[in-house]
Parts: sequence; C-alpha cells; structure tokens
Amino acid sequence: MAGGKELAGGKGDGGKTADAGQEARPRAGGPGLREIPLRMLVPNLITVLSICAGLTGVRLAFDGRFELAVALVILAALLDFADGRAARMLKAASKFGAQMDSLADIVNFGVAPALVLYAYLLDRAGSIGWIAALIFAIACGLRLARFNVMADDPDRPAWQADYFVGVPAPAGAVLVMLPVYLGFIGMPLGRGVAFAACAYAFLVALLLVSRIRVYSGKGRGKSIRPEAVLPFILAVAVYVMVLFNYTWHTLTVSAIAYLAMLPFSMRAYAVRERREAAEAAAARG
Repeated sequence: MAGGKELAGGKGDGGKTADAGQEARPRAGGPGLREIPLRMLVPNLITVLSICAGLTGVRLAFDGRFELAVALVILAALLDFADGRAARMLKAASKFGAQMDSLADIVNFGVAPALVLYAYLLDRAGSIGWIAALIFAIACGLRLARFNVMADDPDRPAWQADYFVGVPAPAGAVLVMLPVYLGFIGMPLGRGVAFAACAYAFLVALLLVSRIRVYSGKGRGKSIRPEAVLPFILAVAVYVMVLFNYTWHTLTVSAIAYLAMLPFSMRAYAVRERREAAEAAAARG
C-alpha cells in the first residue's frame, strides 16, 4: 500500500511538473509573439516594389523595350525615395528596413541602370562596355557603403548634413543613362558613341566615389519665403508637365544641368567651410 501511495504520489508530482512546463511555454499566438502593426510593413512593401521595378526594367532592356525599361528604373528611384518618407511619416523606421533599403539601392541605382545602359549601347564596345557597366555598379555600392558609415559618425559637424560627399546614388543612376536619353531623341548610335558612353560611365562612377561636396537640400531649418511659395509650386508643376510631355528631352536637360551645377556646389561648400571654421575659432577665442 505504501508503495502504491508513493507511486501515486510520484505520478501526481510528475503531472504537476508537466502542467507547470506547459504553462511556462508561450502558447502560439500568445504573449510570446509580438504583433507587428501594419504601418510598419508599408515602407518595406514599397522597397520590395522598387526592387521589382528595377529588375523588371533590366529584363525589358534585354528584350529590346528600352523606353519602358528606363521608365521602370526611374520609377524604382522614385519608390526608393518614397519608402524613406513613408517610414518617417508613419514612424515605421526599423533596422530591418534600413538594411533592406541599402540592398535595394544597390540594385536600383547600381545594377539596373548599368545593365540597361549596357543592353542599349555599351555592348557595342565589347569587353570595354561590360567593364564600364561593372565599374559603375561597383562605384555605386561603394558610395552607398560610405554614406551608411558617415551617417553613423557622431563627430561629424551638423552643418555638413547640408552636403553629400560625392554625387548621391539616385542622381548617379539618372546621370549614367544620359546616352540612352540622347539616343531616344535621335542621336546616331555607333561604335564610337559606345566608347564615348563608356568614358562617360567611368566619369559618373568617379563622381560617385569622389570627395566633392554636392548640395543635398536636406538642411534643417530650410524654408521658402512666403512670396516665393506660389512661384515655386508653379515651377514644379511646369517641370512635371514638361517631363510628361517631353520626357527624354527633359531628362537630358536635367542631367546636363545637374552636372553643370556641381562646380557651384563645390564653391558653396568651400565658402561655408571657411565661415564655419571662422565662427568656431571666434567661439574658442
């Protein structure tokens, strides 16, 4: 009888231990799993769509549908711009989203434009054309890596956020396809033009990894005077209408204007740097 009681007691204790173990394990869908708000997924969905647009543009380029391919690469750039804005507006920024966005940038701003340009023109230059496409894609990856490192630098002066170091990757993607825009508006294409486009792709790659300062337009406290608001809105509306009606001409002029702006941006940075240094010296003195 005693043995039976001990056996019964053993079973009872074992049953209690098992129950306690079951209570210790979180139930599926219970408090152990944290639900993710839908707003947190919106920026990541936009990033995925941008990757789809960029890679689809590559496919269409190799199918010979170049105008639609370029349009999709530009759409990918716009979506990449939108995902960051959506993350800030929805307060949905996350480390996962930041890493995913960096990978999408390499695809949309480095790989896709390089392959579209190669399929359209650079392949006529043979191996040199392929090397030019590779160099541009690699330079874009290096540019993005440097941007991520500098963004985490706590010792960087706040005013330097007004300027990019090197041409930003989205601008580089639009710039490198300038030969494609020129071809769309009727420029004759041949082997000589292909070699010139290779040299131009090398130049854009150099601008990406260079140390030149390019105005970012992201400075804190930047505002528009009240009397300039309506003219600014009108100018943007006119640009968009012209872009939709004369797409390739507008992109050509925009790319050339951006390149022409770079020396002025470098000069503005030098003036700002001297002023900030003088103010810092006066504050110390």
